[in-house]
Amino acid sequence: MRKNFALLGVGGFVAPRHLQAIAETGNQLIGACDPKDSVGIMDRWFPEAAFFTEFERFDRFLEKQRRLGDDQRAHFVSVCSPNYLHDAHVRLALRVGADAICEKPLVISPWNLDQLAVLEQESGRRVFNVLQLRLLPALMALKQELTRKPLEQRADVVLTYVTRRGRWYHASWKGTEDKSGGLVMNIGIHLFDMMLWLFGSMERSEIHLRHHDRVAGTLRLKNADVRWFLSVNGEDVPADARAAGKTAFRSLTMNGRSIEFSDGFTDLHTRVYQDIVAGGGYRIDDARPALELAYGMRSAPLASSGERHPFAVTLHD
Repeated sequence: MRKNFALLGVGGFVAPRHLQAIAETGNQLIGACDPKDSVGIMDRWFPEAAFFTEFERFDRFLEKQRRLGDDQRAHFVSVCSPNYLHDAHVRLALRVGADAICEKPLVISPWNLDQLAVLEQESGRRVFNVLQLRLLPALMALKQELTRKPLEQRADVVLTYVTRRGRWYHASWKGTEDKSGGLVMNIGIHLFDMMLWLFGSMERSEIHLRHHDRVAGTLRLKNADVRWFLSVNGEDVPADARAAGKTAFRSLTMNGRSIEFSDGFTDLHTRVYQDIVAGGGYRIDDARPALELAYGMRSAPLASSGERHPFAVTLHD
């Protein structure tokens, strides 16, 4: 049966991936909302979908559709709005009888997860979080390898993620910590979820560098010691990559072995939707460990010692 979707934040950066995923899974967008009306991207897949610039009218539309019956209502509401609105928009989905598919981070304050869990139970609906790196084939293969043949000793992991963002980033809601959760929450959350998923629960976290455009630290996980570096500063893209015209650099090594996770990084949303519609998907409890970790990083004191990520050593010196 084809499912009906509605989407909040259709004018945002990540929304086209959700629109494409809805279309590629054979489903239908019945309505979308965004305070900005530069949403011509909808014409590529769903030109007949209703569109609203006012949240209240979108709310009323979803309630009306709910009362028209199961074939007219929204079965899913995809949430692509700014991070600080995720909690409210997920609650809207549950209130109109839909399941929610929410972009990362699910919330920016971990205690809000408890409220969403209660609302899930009361409504009988479900909340899914987009944790797409868990569906990247290369990382799925590594996960299977680590499960099939556990490491004999703790792994030494170095994680580097640099993705250039222009001045607009810091002037937008993404550069405002109480709206985005900061760099570790807005971009880092997927990386931390990936590390916890692969190498087990967190035992200790240290922060060695924290600026508005770059953060670095270490994680002691159950099965690995991780040195990580996260940046949106284009100057941190290695010189050879910049010379080749690249604006991003992603690297993951485990005991000196390079693990490729760049290819397909931005093309995973259809897999996420396929998984959810088929009865899978990642839920509130799956999202919780990385959220709690990232939230703690926002206020953690800087560590004055300890082994640092190579990029952080250079910047520190």
